[in-house]
Amino acid sequence: MTHFVLRCGRCDRRYAADMTTLACEHCGTPLDVAYDASAPRYLRGRHDMPLPLADPASALTLGEGDTPLVPLPAIATEVGLDRLLGKLEFVNPTGSYKDRGAAVMIAVAREQGITEIVEDSSGNAGAAVSAYAARSGIKAHIFAPATAPAAKVAQIRIYGAEVHSIEGSRDDTADAAVAYSRDNKIVYASHAWSPYFPEGTKSFAYEVVDQLDGLPPDHVVFPVGNGGLLLGAYAGFRELLEWGHIGDMPRLHAVQSQSVMPLVEGMAGREWDSSTATTTVAGGISVVAPVRGAQVIDTLRATGGSAVAVLDEDILGMQRLLASGEGVFAEPTSAAAFAGLKLLVWDGVVERGGLTVVAVTGFGLKDKLPE
Repeated sequence: MTHFVLRCGRCDRRYAADMTTLACEHCGTPLDVAYDASAPRYLRGRHDMPLPLADPASALTLGEGDTPLVPLPAIATEVGLDRLLGKLEFVNPTGSYKDRGAAVMIAVAREQGITEIVEDSSGNAGAAVSAYAARSGIKAHIFAPATAPAAKVAQIRIYGAEVHSIEGSRDDTADAAVAYSRDNKIVYASHAWSPYFPEGTKSFAYEVVDQLDGLPPDHVVFPVGNGGLLLGAYAGFRELLEWGHIGDMPRLHAVQSQSVMPLVEGMAGREWDSSTATTTVAGGISVVAPVRGAQVIDTLRATGGSAVAVLDEDILGMQRLLASGEGVFAEPTSAAAFAGLKLLVWDGVVERGGLTVVAVTGFGLKDKLPE
């Protein structure tokens, strides 16, 4: 593959592209894909988008993307906005935005002849990776916390993946996956570490711009754990800006739970004390030590964005309002973004008259059902 390399964003060292190189050997920073001028582009709506594939025939799909962008007037009234749109990412094939990243990451694995992978996930990423691995004839080992929602674990199993249930924290699960990958010499296809996963999620940005007839929104709000969707969206908006397809970069915002908020503390210039982490209903963003945390913070600052943390009771309240007021049944992780948006409007960070898009990242039936 000659049209792209893997690049360290901190020290600018370059590495040949493969599935086994995830971090800079010098500083340990997760790597990103860097394209050269010869990179082929793949049509995404009205625009072409570069992807880290040598052959267009290697592209993999289950029909992911092209998710609806719908007005949410009841939530707009609740939070104090004139215009609010939700991008319904739970319409993706396995019920979450993770399909976008998995499609590209697994396509790269298949193109490189990989037949077996290891991933760790609290649920949605594991389901997405399992589905696309099944589509590709790749055996998947998915490490999940023992506390992961039963519906998500069942979904992972039905795709034929081997589930490894781990007692302990989300970080304990990741450590177990890394150890298993190393001991068994199996590729660690981590959605958090992989440079290819954000290359799939950047299609979110291309679609939003297309759906808004070529104009970017003023604000985009994401629930953020590891930051895979936010970072991918930023890459997409940045490409569209650099190529002159849009005139402005949207301000990107991250929402976390007050139970686990390392990025919020980082944005405030404080060091997060992981010993203070507690359980949250928003399991998809319960990440104590985000692998790409510094990159997420840099991205928020680069776009003039912000990070806020919300209470579980406010998350559940927004989940109920989304369902009863809009007919949108989102998992708690997704509802957290709307609870955070309310704070951003109250604080004057998001202006009433601007156009705001919120990523509705996962479907309600994939999590513990609200009472």
